[in-house]
Amino acid sequence: MNDTQIVARDWRAAWRAQAQSRQLVAVGLAAATLAVLWLLATGLYHGLTGVERNYIGYAFLGGTAGFAATAAGALAAIFLRTIHARTQDTMLGFAAGMMLAASAFSLILPGLDAAQGLVGEGPAAAGVVVLGLALGVLLMLGLDAFTPHEHDSTGPCGPDAERVNRVWLFVLAITLHNLPEGMAIGVGFANGDMQVGIPLASAISIQDIPEGLAVAMALRATGLSPLRAALVAAASGLMEPLGALVGLGMSSGLALAYPISLGLAAGAMIFVVSHEVIPETHRNGHQTPATVGLMAGFGVMMFLDTALG
Repeated sequence: MNDTQIVARDWRAAWRAQAQSRQLVAVGLAAATLAVLWLLATGLYHGLTGVERNYIGYAFLGGTAGFAATAAGALAAIFLRTIHARTQDTMLGFAAGMMLAASAFSLILPGLDAAQGLVGEGPAAAGVVVLGLALGVLLMLGLDAFTPHEHDSTGPCGPDAERVNRVWLFVLAITLHNLPEGMAIGVGFANGDMQVGIPLASAISIQDIPEGLAVAMALRATGLSPLRAALVAAASGLMEPLGALVGLGMSSGLALAYPISLGLAAGAMIFVVSHEVIPETHRNGHQTPATVGLMAGFGVMMFLDTALG
C-alpha cells in the first residue's frame, strides 16, 4: 500500500467516525428536544392555571433582570476604548464561577430535595436529577453541533458556518449561551419558591454584566461600531426572558417535571461553562487570574444563596 492509499484510507476512516458522531449527536438532540416539548406540553396542560399564573410574572421579571444586566454590561462598552485581555478573562472566570455555583446550589440541590419528596431518598432521587442533567447536556451538545456559530478559540462551528456573516455567528453563539440561563431562571420560580428563584436570578443577573461587556467588546473586534456592538450584545439578552418562560412552562406540569427540569437547566449551564466560558478564559494564557475569578464568583454565589435563600 503506497502513501496515497494510506492517506485515503485514513481520510475515509476519519470521515466515517465524524459521520457516526454527528448521527449520535443528532439522535441525542432529537431525544432532548422531544423531552423538552413533552415537559412543555404537560406544563401547559396541567399547570399555568390558578396560582401558577403568578409565577409567570416572577419568571418573566427574573429573565428581564438578566436582560437588563446584559444590556448594562454591553452599553458600558460604548465608553471603553479597550479592555485588557487579562481583565476580561478574569471577569469571564467570575461569571463561570457564579454559573457553576448556581448550578450546584440553586438547581441540583433543590432538584434532589424535590425528587426525594416524590420517589424517596436514595439512588432513585439522584437518578431523576441525573436524567435531567443528561437531557440538558444532550440539548446543548446538539444545538452546538447543528447551529452555525463562532468561538474565538476555535473559529466558525456548525453546518455552513463559513457562509454566514461573522457578526451573525457571534449572535448565534450568544443565543446558545443565554438560553440555558433564562431556562434556569424560569425553573427556579416554577414552584413559587423565592428561596430558589431569587438567589438564582440574582446570581445570573450579576454575572451577565461582565458577560455583556465581554460580548460587546468581541463584537467590536469584528468591525462593528461601539454603538452597534453594544446594541447587538444587549439584544442577545432578550433570550433570557424568553428562556425563563420556556423553563417555567416545562417544569409546571407533572410532579417529576420539576426536579427533571432543574437538572436539565443545570446540565445546560454546566455544559456552557465547560465548553465555552472556561476555554475562552484560558486561551490567552491567563489561567491563574481566570481561576481566581472563578473561585471568587463561586464564593459570591454561595453567599447569595445563603443570604437570600
